[in-house]
Parts: sequence; C-alpha cells; structure tokens
Amino acid sequence: MTPENFQLQLLEWFDQFGRKDLPWQHPISPYRVWLSEVMLQQTQVVTVIPYFNKFIKQYPTAKELANAPLDNVLSLWAGLGYYARARNLHKAAQQIDKSGFPETLDALVDLPGVGRSTAGAILSIAFSKSHAILDGNVRRVLARFKGIEGWTGGSAVNKQLWDLSEYYTPEERSADYTQAMMDLGATVCTRSKPLCLQCPLQIDCQALLQDKVHLLPTPKVSKKIPVKQLVFILATNKKGEVLLEKRPPVGIWGGLWSVPELESKLDILAWIEKHDLTVHETKELTVKRHTFSHYHLDYLPIQLTVDSPTNNVMEADLRIWYKHMQHKNIALPAPIKQLFDELKED
Repeated sequence: MTPENFQLQLLEWFDQFGRKDLPWQHPISPYRVWLSEVMLQQTQVVTVIPYFNKFIKQYPTAKELANAPLDNVLSLWAGLGYYARARNLHKAAQQIDKSGFPETLDALVDLPGVGRSTAGAILSIAFSKSHAILDGNVRRVLARFKGIEGWTGGSAVNKQLWDLSEYYTPEERSADYTQAMMDLGATVCTRSKPLCLQCPLQIDCQALLQDKVHLLPTPKVSKKIPVKQLVFILATNKKGEVLLEKRPPVGIWGGLWSVPELESKLDILAWIEKHDLTVHETKELTVKRHTFSHYHLDYLPIQLTVDSPTNNVMEADLRIWYKHMQHKNIALPAPIKQLFDELKED
C-alpha cells in the first residue's frame, strides 16, 4: 500500500469514526495539547479525561501552572501515577512562561518530560506541522500492518518503526492523521481483541493476512517481578491526625506526602525513640500489595496511637499532622489515600 493510499484509507475512516469530542480538542491550543499528551503517556484516555478537566480548570494557562506551588500540582495529579510527569510538567511550564511555547521539534524535546513522539504530536495537532509520532498505539498499528517481529522497544525495531511512521505521515491534514493513528490503535487495533474487520487497513495488514495479529507486536521478554516488603507507620494522635513525611523530590512518589516507612517491624522501637514519641496503643493491620511497573510492594500498616509534641513536626516543612479529607492540596500516593479511606470507614 502506497503512503497516499494508507493516508486516504485512514483519513476516510477517521472522518467517520475518529474521536472528535475529547476535552483537549475544544479548543485546541499548544498548552492544552501538551498537557493532554503528557497525561496520556502510559495512561488511557478514559483515565486521563477527569484529571485533564480538573487541571485545565485550575490552571487554564501555562503561566498559572508555572506559578502554582508544586505541592498543589502534585495534589491534582495524585492517583494518575508516574509522578515524574507532574514534576516535569511544572518545570516545563516555568520554561514556557519565560520563553514562550516552543514551535520546533528540537525546542520541544528540550522541555522536561517531552520526548520525540510527544513533541511530534504537539506540533502536528496544535500547529498543523507534519511530524511523525510513535506512541504505543502507533507502534502496535505499524508492527501489525507490516508484520514486524521483535520487541518494539529494541533499537533496531524502534528505528524501523520510526522510519515507517515518517514514511506514512502526510504533509497535509497532519493533525487529523496523527489523531487518526492514535484513535485506530486505541479503538480498533487494540492490544487484545482487536476489531480487524472494522480496520481501514485490513486489506494489506500483514499480521492479519498471516494470522499473526495475536502475536504482534512481539512482547518484551518478561522477567519475574521482584517483591519488596516495607512497614508503613500510621502514627495517629488524639485528634485523629496522622503523621506524614514529605518524600524526596525524585524517586517513587517523589515530592508527595506519605507515612513513614521502615524496613522491618524490628525498627519500630528505634523509630519511636528517635522521634521521642509516647505510644499508647499499637495495632497491626492487614498486609497489602501495590504494584509498580517494575516491582511489587507488600506493605504492613502498623497503627500507633501517640502523643503529638510540636517539636517533632514541621521540621523544615518535611512533616505534618494530617486530618484526612480536611486538608487541601496535600498530594498522597494512591495506596496511602486508599488506606486512609479504609481507616475512615472503620
């Protein structure tokens, strides 16, 4: 299939079936497209929509996002995961506020958290400039269409797919084409149970012709996911407030507020002595599991009923006493929020 026929079939399908009512499409602006593309990294549209709506209401411009405290930004992001995206978004907004919104691929890639594919999507959709993209949906469409075997994240296959993406990307209607490729992967050429008979490219799809749709794209060779174990300390005072600590700005849950963590129950006494706390009651809760992209975390929550001497909190704004659902702009990791929700119900 020639590039022209590929584009024609795809765009005819898009005109009839493409998604045209996503919140970041009305109105389209560089800021709104950038915000949506960052949120959509490794996250599905249905999950992103409510977060986007909250964000755009709170921060309708890059200037307002740039001037917002990072804690407030992280609080709005809480639950969406991959928190480095929020920190990078905040940094990038500050750069945009100073220098204006970039309009070239190189300048966009220089923004924190923006890679080649995200930059291409922004230029295509917001500026109607012809640039290839290669997000997960497009990788899947092209790998199946051309019958390409091998993990798409490997350097050789990755280069092959980028070359194909550039080969098929048109000069005209680049915004519609970019959206069409993402829509096709998200709604028709899905990871499981693809709707091949509804695909505009089915007549030349090598995976379909060779009965390999279920095999492509080739998955990454899976490794056994390791399991880490931690103890979460729920130090609760007489007011029902829980002691929270500010996590380091980088790493898992970077910049969020969370409960103190210990390697083992054997460390509890030393932790209590270090913080000069008086403990009135100790209660072990049920072990829970939270799965990250690269490991499982099994954590044992232990509730300590304590006094709350003021000299042990607010150390350089790294500790606070937190009353669940009464403090605004406190960004909690999803499993910690869920844990507090369950405690509140009890």
